[in-house]
Parts: sequence; C-alpha cells; structure tokens
Amino acid sequence: MSELAIRAEGLRKRYRLGQRAGYKTLRDALASGAASMLRRERSAQVRDELWALDGVSFDVEPGQILGIVGRNGAGKSTLLKILSRITDPTEGTVELRGRVAALLEVGTGFHPELTGRENLYLNGAILGMRRSEITRKLDDILEFSGVARFVDTPLKFYSSGMAVRLGFAVAAHLEPEILVVDEVLAVGDVAFQERCLGKMREVAGGGRTVLFVSHKLPSVSALCPESIWLDHGRIAFSGRTAEAIDRYVRAMRSGEDSSLADRLDRVGSGRVRVTSFRIEDPAGQPVEDIRAGAALRLVLEYASDGGDLDELKANIVVSDSGDRGLLSFVSEVASPDLGRAPARGRLVCDVPELPLAPGHYDFRFSLFAGRELVDKVYRAGSLVVGEGDFFGTDRLPPSTDYFGPVLVHHSWAIEPAAEAAVV
Repeated sequence: MSELAIRAEGLRKRYRLGQRAGYKTLRDALASGAASMLRRERSAQVRDELWALDGVSFDVEPGQILGIVGRNGAGKSTLLKILSRITDPTEGTVELRGRVAALLEVGTGFHPELTGRENLYLNGAILGMRRSEITRKLDDILEFSGVARFVDTPLKFYSSGMAVRLGFAVAAHLEPEILVVDEVLAVGDVAFQERCLGKMREVAGGGRTVLFVSHKLPSVSALCPESIWLDHGRIAFSGRTAEAIDRYVRAMRSGEDSSLADRLDRVGSGRVRVTSFRIEDPAGQPVEDIRAGAALRLVLEYASDGGDLDELKANIVVSDSGDRGLLSFVSEVASPDLGRAPARGRLVCDVPELPLAPGHYDFRFSLFAGRELVDKVYRAGSLVVGEGDFFGTDRLPPSTDYFGPVLVHHSWAIEPAAEAAVV
C-alpha cells in the first residue's frame, strides 16, 4: 500500500464567539486595562462556543481527486484551512506528504500593490520554488491565466475574475503535491472553468492530490470519483460521489417545507392554487429517482375558489441547482385544446422519455387561468436522475459540465467525400 497523501484523525476546531484571536494592536493594548475589569465581571459566564469541526477523520491517496460538499457553515472552509496550515485544529492531527497549494478565496496570498508578475514570484517562493523554476513556468502560467497583457499591472486594478485566473494558474503550475481548491471557480467564466477542471484532472493524473470544494454539484460529480459530505462539522457520508451528492441533496430537500399547499413563497393572484405537485412513474407511483431516459408523469393537483375554469394552462420547468432552466413542458404548446377544467382537478403531463443526464434537478411550475397568472412556485419538487441506457449503447456523455445535461437522440455515419464537380 502506498503512503497516504493526507491523513486526518479526529479533527475538531472550536471558535469562541465574540473573541478576537491573533495579534494585538496598540489600540488593543491601551484598551486592555478597561477590558480586564469587564472580563473579571463576566468570568463566571460561559462563553458561547462553535465547533466548526467535530471529529473529522479521513485518508486521501496520492493522485486522488476528493470532493467535499455540504451546506454553508458545514465546516468545509475550516477543514481546508487546517489542511493548508492556515489555522491549527483545536484537537486532532493532520499528516501531509508534500507541498500544499491552496486557492481558498479570491486574491488569497496576493498583495494588491504588487504587480501580477511580482505576486507570481512571491507565491512561488512561499511554495518553496526557486526563482529559476518559477521563470521556467512563467509563460505557461500566463498563457493559462490569460492575463499576460496585464502581468506588470498592480493587482489592485485586476477584476475578481482576473485575480482568480492568475491565482489558479500559479497554484496548478507550480507543481504542488497537494492542490486545495475552494469555491473560487464560480468567479471565472465558463471557458476558464472548463480549463480549470481539465487542469485538475491533469494534476491528479500526474500522481498529485486534489481536494475540491464547490456548491456546483455537476462539477463535483464530473471531476471527483469520491466525495465527503460534511454536515454540522461532521462527516455524514464518505464514498462514491454519486451517493454522497444524492444523500446531501435529499437532506437539503427534507429541510424544506414539504407541504405545497402551505407554501408562502409563491406568486400569482391565488384564484386557483396548486395543492400538490408529484413526480410519478407511468403506473402512478411517486418516485424520487429514475434512470436517464425513463418515462414519468408530472401531476399538478389544483383547486379554485369558484366554479369551472374556461381556460387552464400550466408550464413546468426543470432546472439545475443554480435555477437555470433546462427543459420545459408547456401545455399551451403541446396540448393547446385541453377544454373546460373543473373547479378542482389534476393537470397531468406524460413524459415518455426524460432526456436528462445523471444529476439532481429541481422543478418549478406556473399556472394560468386564461392570461392571468394564478400560481407559481419555485423548487416545488426535485428528482435524482441516475445512469440509464438512453442511446441503447450503454454509454452516456462523461461530463455534464462540458457536454450539458440534456440528451438528444441522434446517429452518426461516415460517408465518402463527394466527387469534385467536372468543369
């Protein structure tokens, strides 16, 4: 068995709320006399404590790409700061083999008054690189980051996206044994995010280790074979990324109000209200997960405050975790002549084949009576799509980040080139 790149055992990190830590300024020293009297008065009081991490243990092999997911405040950033030696754990130990390069937030380790070139050399020196080694990689870093034109401009004039591009390029090209990346790629444009994901795969392919934290679950799924789900400072699950994300998303959904009839975060006149939204299989059984390409039914139960409705229309939109619409099911387009609707009833949308790649998706709906918007709710339901034989080849595109989440039936053929026309 090879030596581990990272071994964490029993990590706990405590923060005392309201307490400042670190160095003292002259102002702090002058104020300490007055503060000591107040301190004595409340010495018997128990100070509020927050355990950001509470008994976290895991191992990471060299060359492994490990994802870390969890809600805001789950302890992800604290864990990465401990692994990057920015802060010490209150309890527990960490063993790291090799240099660690960390990109934890925009501009980390950069000085705004220094130029991009000067910051590049400074960060390389912090990582233990020789000047000649940094110079040798300078052109590759600038080409990857796309900021060569501004390399001699002070960093304070860079946009946040430019700073992230330079920071990631430095961290990835200076060949650390362990690369730690927190939620920073969201600042860059889509093309640069793709380059970063490819670079992290390249880094891991060279035997180095990557820890990747992101709220963009498709990116975690595409990049990381295994992931850790952190919840309230503890590891709720560690294993295959698909299962880690599945459990994490289900936990988030269970914390939301499950009774659609009682939801207050809705818009519309309210003359007609959707009382239930269900995702069912063709037999009418509720489902929370299906395979790519499977058939399903989307059911909206509604009730009006009056009699029958002359014209009732609905649309349902499937979106990703960032609320970006991916697919729509619009009754007015697919079935424009539904006829008169009873005061209470069900709108049923049959989908013979769901054309979505594996992932986690949310559903929102809008309900209209004629041209009047009567009810609209975001995140009315969610669905986990798993592996399926959509194309009949037992294959699916490998990355939704690059190829997109929507699947379309198509075929390819090789044909001979047309003969040149005779003049």
